[in-house]
Amino acid sequence: MAAGAGLTRAGLTRASLAAYAGPALPLAALTLPLYVILPTFYAESVGLPLALVGTILLAVRLADAVSDPLIGLLADRYRPPLGRRRGWFLAACLPAALAAYMILTPPEGAGGGYLLFWGLALSLGYTASIIPYTAWGAELSDDYHGRSRIAGAREGMVLVGTLIAVSVPAIAEALGAPGQATALKVLALIVAVALPGLTLVAVWRLPEPRDTGAALPPLADGFRQVTRNRPFVRLLAAFVLNGFANGLPATLFLFFVARALAAPDMQGPFLFLYFLCGVAGVPSWLAVSRRIGKHRAWCVAMLGACAVFALVPLLGPGDLAGFAVICVLTGLALGADLALPSAIQADVIDVDRMATGTRRSGLYFALWGLATKLSLALAVGLAFPLLGLAGFDPAAADTVGIGALVALYAIVPVVLKLAAIALMWNFPLGAKEHAELAARLARQTG
Repeated sequence: MAAGAGLTRAGLTRASLAAYAGPALPLAALTLPLYVILPTFYAESVGLPLALVGTILLAVRLADAVSDPLIGLLADRYRPPLGRRRGWFLAACLPAALAAYMILTPPEGAGGGYLLFWGLALSLGYTASIIPYTAWGAELSDDYHGRSRIAGAREGMVLVGTLIAVSVPAIAEALGAPGQATALKVLALIVAVALPGLTLVAVWRLPEPRDTGAALPPLADGFRQVTRNRPFVRLLAAFVLNGFANGLPATLFLFFVARALAAPDMQGPFLFLYFLCGVAGVPSWLAVSRRIGKHRAWCVAMLGACAVFALVPLLGPGDLAGFAVICVLTGLALGADLALPSAIQADVIDVDRMATGTRRSGLYFALWGLATKLSLALAVGLAFPLLGLAGFDPAAADTVGIGALVALYAIVPVVLKLAAIALMWNFPLGAKEHAELAARLARQTG
């Protein structure tokens, strides 16, 4: 396909936008099990100690402290035949699909070593896929609102993939094959087929973004320039705080519904409702961002989520209607959490482009991905041991540790989100400021 085909001034045509967003579906379908289902599956069904599962998953995420920046640098500096973005993405999708299948279908007697090995393999494969994929999207448009459209389509597909992952257990049961292990095997097959297939469609349908041709700065100078990019540092700090705030309830969701609400049979329906409302929220938040700017729209969404989460400690066993309302409202806010920060990320990369004359989206999205994983690692690595210290036992029927579960699920996230809002409310790169930056870039590149 010729470079520039399928593009408009503000981004992608609808067909090309759908082709780009497609691979996000299987990538998301394996993300939900990794952070929400696998911890409880390996603790309850496989039989590994809760603290061991938390420690292993924390170690897997910490390993990304090396792999993320390394892959980001490689994706910027080395050009496979299909290009820096398409070539790397296509090469990584098959290993990621294999690792996903293995970790979702553990053999009988699988221990901590199995979880650690395939967890590391999946983490590396996912990183090698997602960094060039998101960098590709950031470079397909230079328009402030066009980037929101691209990020919104991708993250909307992320939520659709998540809905599929949530629905698989119910579908498997309806087909006469109940059980979490069976559901995860079905999900593994979906990812194994869909990830390579949809990646091929995206690579065929979309162009490789135009490179500036300028030489990348030396590594030391390049990293120093990243730290001098004040809007990026500020955005990253807010993103980590909000990611940690979202990671805690995501990690503890199944425990909260089963133990605090005493409704284990409602875990799947509540998860489905939450992510369905996330899909519904994306277009609305994109519309709000066109009126008040991306950073203010994100702040409004976080404030709304705080107000809703503050009500969670009032719930108790059987309060299912109240929790359903909370799922709806926080799900709507999730649409902003997914679509808007990554669109702002594409804008702050332009600050680096102005300073260096090069596109280093791979490095920036590597650091972005690392921040995402570390915030979720903190959620898993801290929440499970703290629950263990509080005496919480996921298999017990008593109320020991329920107070700690509620505090980690709802109260701590509110504090973290308020800190993120304080950083982002007066963010210095809105639509007007970015338009001025884009004009300077146009003059710089001739």
